[in-house]
Amino acid sequence: MALCEAEKTFILHSVEENFRIDGRQRGDYRPMELETNIVAPSFGSARLRLANTDVLVSVKLEIDSPTLEQPKLGKIEFFVDCSANATPDFEGRGGDNLATEISNCLSSAYKSSTAFDAGKLCILKGSKCWKLYVDILLLECGGNLYDAVSLAVKAALWDTRIPLVKSVVVDGNKVDMEVSDELFDCERLDVTGAPIMVTVCKIGDQCIVDPTTAEEHCSGGSVVVAVSKSNFSTILQTGGGSLHPMTLLESLKLGQTVAQRLDSTLINTLKQINDNSTDVGFLK
Repeated sequence: MALCEAEKTFILHSVEENFRIDGRQRGDYRPMELETNIVAPSFGSARLRLANTDVLVSVKLEIDSPTLEQPKLGKIEFFVDCSANATPDFEGRGGDNLATEISNCLSSAYKSSTAFDAGKLCILKGSKCWKLYVDILLLECGGNLYDAVSLAVKAALWDTRIPLVKSVVVDGNKVDMEVSDELFDCERLDVTGAPIMVTVCKIGDQCIVDPTTAEEHCSGGSVVVAVSKSNFSTILQTGGGSLHPMTLLESLKLGQTVAQRLDSTLINTLKQINDNSTDVGFLK
């Protein structure tokens, strides 16, 4: 997106006046739509639309072997696909760097045991564990990708059901397992501590959250904070520019406050979705 100087000045002044071009204040988010359990072949899925940003997440499972360094832990991997339909910038291999950056940020955010208890994925210490593949498809880009992706990933993991292992028989180096194939014979993941990412952008002398694509182009510096249970699980500086130490501290405090608010709203929404037996949403 190319902005002229007049457009950049208008955005800067609107942020200074705490009345952004779409009517929001600096700490407000755009409307969101969330839907879970929408990809039939997956073990869990979710689709989240944040204004013009659209993200689809699917979770798959397979039985794997734990690493020698962490014999009691399962595995989780993130894969991001930037659809060429999302923005012309993703044509060819244009979205590869962004996809790698987002997946690495998610891996770092979920590495902490307080953020995600991988021990629950262990089946047999040092021998067998569950491995989660979290596939993320960016369908449309309208700014603030990190926040939208983190919310959709947490919703998909909340929706994920792990089949129960009925029995495990060890015969020397051979391990035989019986996994239940019953639809309702499963357990849900505990993802209450899963991190929420918040992107804080500095425009002029002020910090804002949930930037639009135009606001991202006007940012003098931005930072992505992943917050799990009020703790920071990772911090990533994105885009060009830099932040003064005092501005960075202000951004971290704002990101932490907003992440806690988002997390509470998301959990309440997911509980309501579980209690609602009627199929609703734009994919139904």
